[in-house]
Amino acid sequence: MIAFDFAALSLAERGRLMTRMVAPRPIAFVSSMSAAGVGNLAPFSFFTAGGSNPPALVFSANNDRHGQVKQTVRNIEATGEYVISTVTRAMAERMNRTSFEYPDDVDEFDVAPFTRLPSVTVTVPGVAESPLRIECRRIEIVRVGAGPAASNFVIGEVRYVTADDAACTDGLPDNHKLDQLARLGSDLYLPAVPGAMFSLARPKTP
Repeated sequence: MIAFDFAALSLAERGRLMTRMVAPRPIAFVSSMSAAGVGNLAPFSFFTAGGSNPPALVFSANNDRHGQVKQTVRNIEATGEYVISTVTRAMAERMNRTSFEYPDDVDEFDVAPFTRLPSVTVTVPGVAESPLRIECRRIEIVRVGAGPAASNFVIGEVRYVTADDAACTDGLPDNHKLDQLARLGSDLYLPAVPGAMFSLARPKTP
């Protein structure tokens, strides 16, 4: 048996273990905008859904290696708005470019590049290449810890969703068609391949 005492591990060792243990993880491709109107686009795989009353999503943007809060969090603090776009396999390489730590005056939409798609309820654009875009308003940002790799849990309310017709069946987004990409440990990714999916109905009796 191999055991890991997290109190004795470095930050890098903890991070490597966390991303291997909790996997696969969906990717929140978050677009945001500073108070001055400068855009930002970045992927976060510490991402999950909450309840539906209100409809809530949570992602964590960890501090950088210098202990600085990332631009995405600062933008959402300033404006309260952001969009989460689904990442497909075809978007993977360009999405990966946006994970580099660019200066604050660089818009990753231009670096990748991705096409801006105007939103309905927020001023921040979504990613046109994505089959599904979720417009959110900030509910709360919860900070856990301080310094390098500390967490900033961004909790947001879903206000509006747009999905491409080709990614839907019977009027709902279809996981067989969304081509969603998940994150694993190290540099590994996992596409949601229809042939690997299976269904299990929840029990109706004990």
